[in-house]
Amino acid sequence: MDERGLDPDGTIAREGALDRVPAAFVPVVEAARARITETFDGARLHSAYLYGSIPRGTATPGVSDLDLQLALHGEPTEGDRADARAVEAALDRAFPQIDGVGILLTSTRFLLSDVDRHDGGFFIACLCTPLLGPDLAEQLPRYRPTALLARETNGDLARVLPRWRAKADEAETDADRRTLSRFVGRRLVRTGFTLIMPRWGGWTSDLEQSAELFGRYYPERGEQMRLAASTGRVPSPDPAVLELLIDDLGPWLAAEYTAVHGEKAPRP
Repeated sequence: MDERGLDPDGTIAREGALDRVPAAFVPVVEAARARITETFDGARLHSAYLYGSIPRGTATPGVSDLDLQLALHGEPTEGDRADARAVEAALDRAFPQIDGVGILLTSTRFLLSDVDRHDGGFFIACLCTPLLGPDLAEQLPRYRPTALLARETNGDLARVLPRWRAKADEAETDADRRTLSRFVGRRLVRTGFTLIMPRWGGWTSDLEQSAELFGRYYPERGEQMRLAASTGRVPSPDPAVLELLIDDLGPWLAAEYTAVHGEKAPRP
């Protein structure tokens, strides 16, 4: 992998690996593997993956969360979601070194479909680290930092902004606002990075690097994107921060994204 996150052939390198998991998180990963195996039998589970800072080797004890993607043979059911929530809660209780657990559930059919190939498929092939079962990446293409990839990963920001505004209006506690600001900050940074990704010609998931790269191309919005990155790492309860991100940076970024890359194809 070169400094732009590419393999020698110019395709985006897979960014994580089990041998990069920091020592403090090795027991967490082992427990996650065991808990998923106990909870989801082979009739339901095709494969499981880690993603985020833990497999990238950048996780901080007490700050980082545990992120998991499960690929199911069928479409996720309410029973599957209930089981996933139980696994999340059990792991979160057992390990103080993680600040929360998130499990995504998706069917293999959708991950391998044409409509999701440059979104969920890319996510599996480049941003996820295999933990259990056969690796779906073997059935997916190699990806390059193209406008198509940009559009299909983050070209739906305009659609999600109204939902964020509604959640911000409904937030009653500092904890509510911290949770929302962390999610919003991370999503805005990812969107800002993929806006400039084809011009930069590489891939990174690092929030600070993403914000700095964005600022090279849009210096007038660089300070706001750096705020989004810092909020993605250390969430803020300040309503003014959410207002700036959702009502100022967000609409501008959505409009610029649509102008440059177009809108993401609708999902079923």
